[in-house]
Amino acid sequence: MKQTIMAIDIGSINVSCVIAEVEDGIPRVIGVGFSPSQGIRKGVITTIDYAARSVKTAIMDARRMSGSDINRAIVSISGVYAKSRNSSGTVSTSGNEIGEKDIYRVIQGALHNANIPSEYEAIHVLPYQFMVDDQDFVDDPKGMSGSRLRAMVHIVTAPKTALENLRRVVKSAGIEIESIVLSSYASSIAVLGQDEKELGVACIDIGGDTCDVMIHSGNSMCYNGTLPVGSNHITKDIAHACNTSPASAEELKIKHANIADFFNKEENLQALEVSTIGGEKKQTVSRSFLAKVIYARLRETFGLLYGMLDRSELRSQMGAGIVFTGGLMKMKGINDFVEACFKDSPTRIAMPKEIEGMSEDLKDPACSTAIGLILYGAGNFTNYEMDSEKRLKTQRSKLLQEEVRETEFETSATRMKSEKIDLFQDEIMQGSDLDTQKTQESLGSRFKNFVGKLF
Repeated sequence: MKQTIMAIDIGSINVSCVIAEVEDGIPRVIGVGFSPSQGIRKGVITTIDYAARSVKTAIMDARRMSGSDINRAIVSISGVYAKSRNSSGTVSTSGNEIGEKDIYRVIQGALHNANIPSEYEAIHVLPYQFMVDDQDFVDDPKGMSGSRLRAMVHIVTAPKTALENLRRVVKSAGIEIESIVLSSYASSIAVLGQDEKELGVACIDIGGDTCDVMIHSGNSMCYNGTLPVGSNHITKDIAHACNTSPASAEELKIKHANIADFFNKEENLQALEVSTIGGEKKQTVSRSFLAKVIYARLRETFGLLYGMLDRSELRSQMGAGIVFTGGLMKMKGINDFVEACFKDSPTRIAMPKEIEGMSEDLKDPACSTAIGLILYGAGNFTNYEMDSEKRLKTQRSKLLQEEVRETEFETSATRMKSEKIDLFQDEIMQGSDLDTQKTQESLGSRFKNFVGKLF
């Protein structure tokens, strides 16, 4: 049976709307819309009308492309609002087979034991560990026999006023909310692999005004936090340092920023011409100076992120290391910088998982949250959770997941057979870039070692 789902990611830079059809748990994108964010600052809604206008524009574009008139959506909420805590609950069972009612009761008990302040509301209650009688580390208690069921849960809460403002913004755009999902949770669904989750992993999404951090250990997210710094702060730093407008600073960042230029020699770099504030005069800015401005902000930001992970006391459980995503991850040279800053942990920069129908606009680390919301709606969440509407959500059966994987593998194999690969042409293309590649690898290695000494 087909169903249509809509995802709305309300970010600090853009509002993204994605519409997808889902059949047998497999989503296919049929509509996409983007709109510059207005009425949103540092992840917080500051003006209802402006924010609603941005949301409505993105929705109209996505609807126009898809031909759908869907009026319910899964919506992201910034980690700026969120506060979280861990709790546990225990219930007695009949001693016969444990069912979903027992699981729901134990999750409710854990939520009750957390004593959430009256001005806050739970948007996720995520069990990361179950115990049946004296048996620890139970992944899925359903169908097991036992007289006592215990669950350790991670609870994400948000102020009721913030949730009400979010609902008003979306309702003003003509949409009802199906579920509210923490943005870092959605991003992790889009970029993390099952092996990484099993080993324990951190996911850091660096957006326009915030860095959203989550740690997955056990069966679910067990930590989330937010650093109120993002790529917009780099833009402001460039604007101040170069005495130019924010628009010109943003253009410099997107088109010319390369952190490796911090380590490069001045004479090897072409100077950049930039308009001063007001646009009446032109000035020259060296690429190395631009890299120094960016480097100073990044060093501070990544130092704070490193400290946040340390304070979580979960570093020992992050066997798969740290996965980075978000718009900032498109900057040249960022990969070497990340590896140098977190040299004691494996790191990788991730794009959102590719799903059928994705346009090139969506194949972007800045769209990880939007794609994660679609995957969440398609059933790619943890085994069990209580969502923002206090419903128990259960994962698809393992048998169905295996069938989906087999279908995807067969489709991939068929596609590979149909494609013609010119190995000779590929070798020519690789050979033409050989000298440039060696130079870049040399600079990157030296830069990585240099930055690593500072952390």
